[in-house]
Amino acid sequence: MDFSQVLAEKTDTILDKWVAAVRKDRRIESADDLSYTAVKDHIPDVLQAMVTVLSKSQDNEIQAIVTASLQHGTIRAEQGFDPAEIAREYHLLRAVIFDTIQADLLTGTPLEIIRSMRLIDAIIDEAIARCFKSYVEERLRDLQQLHSSLTLHNEELTRLVNANQVYLSHLAHDLKHPLTSIIGYSDLFLRQQRQKTEVKDTYTNLEHIERVLRNGRQLLRLLNDVLELSRFDAGQIKLQLAPTDVHELINNVCQMLEPLATDKNLQIVINCDRAPKEVITDSFQLQQVVTNLISNAIRYTESGTINIKCKLLDNDKKASASILLSDVLTENPSFVVKDNWVTVPEKPLDNRTYFAIVISDTGIGIAPENQAQIFEPYFRVSPDNKSYLPDSTGLGLAIVSRLMQLLQGQIHLVSQLGIGSTFTVILPLQIEI
Repeated sequence: MDFSQVLAEKTDTILDKWVAAVRKDRRIESADDLSYTAVKDHIPDVLQAMVTVLSKSQDNEIQAIVTASLQHGTIRAEQGFDPAEIAREYHLLRAVIFDTIQADLLTGTPLEIIRSMRLIDAIIDEAIARCFKSYVEERLRDLQQLHSSLTLHNEELTRLVNANQVYLSHLAHDLKHPLTSIIGYSDLFLRQQRQKTEVKDTYTNLEHIERVLRNGRQLLRLLNDVLELSRFDAGQIKLQLAPTDVHELINNVCQMLEPLATDKNLQIVINCDRAPKEVITDSFQLQQVVTNLISNAIRYTESGTINIKCKLLDNDKKASASILLSDVLTENPSFVVKDNWVTVPEKPLDNRTYFAIVISDTGIGIAPENQAQIFEPYFRVSPDNKSYLPDSTGLGLAIVSRLMQLLQGQIHLVSQLGIGSTFTVILPLQIEI
């Protein structure tokens, strides 16, 4: 019996069952947000190669398997899969294939059954090996790019630190742990590669690479924040003014941060019905402000809602220190408002027309004694007297505060412990140069 023909006829059925099994398997979380086509990837090519090899006349044809599996490994690395998830994919593929063709296999002779099962197992093993080879190569390329980027940032940071020593001790403290991890795991991986032993420990090596990449990205984010702060203090940020759709900008930021909110089951509610149609500002710097404030709200909120409102301000209300206090109370009626809980602007706004962006959360809140320090570099609020959140650098609000000066605006804070926080950003419709 020609089982290659059977497999060819049932390829679509196998694919559908396999994609369903991958989506259902909780050990393959990286596939949750992928489309059917993205999950399927190059598996049809692997199955076609299997059909070719099962054909009695072409037992030695494996080039198609090599090509398909190499591409599959590269794409899975780009999609963020970890090695265990890829191995699980192929385990499910093997199970689905045998389950689908089991009835047909039983109609063959014992020799035919044994030959087909051995070939299918051999093909899948070969596909796994080739897939992991390309996966490792892709991760190593990521590591090399990250190394190059860190090197460039380190050179820029060295130059800025020579001119600005204020943050040196803080920076050294925050860089110590991720940098130690990067050096340690990189050294371990390189020593293992130099040994070139016959025993392959692919999973261990991959874990080392993943740790290097994770800590490297954390270090890179911290360096980016430090450089942004240093550039502002050195007067190196120049505004690029252009007409900007604030509503669209807020929607884009929320779409970018939606996965973070989804991971914590938080709902983001946007109300921009009264937002200005167009403002003249630096859209990139304004996006930096909105991104930092919304990501902070998500980071320090464990349950509830992130409310975002944008509205044009009435000229007779814009100079008040409690400018949108009524909006804050509407968004969060549990607030007990006191005068010293409102950040009072240093000077009233001028006669230009202004608009406001209000970002409210139901998070841990900020104690009154900490609110005066919240915009200082490296100051971080810790939840319930615990250690700081691991992905917090303490620079986000410091950057926001400086960008607000650059954008000729103001920022207000209303917060209460255990209830939440509301940041109100007030900006002119047109920046004056």
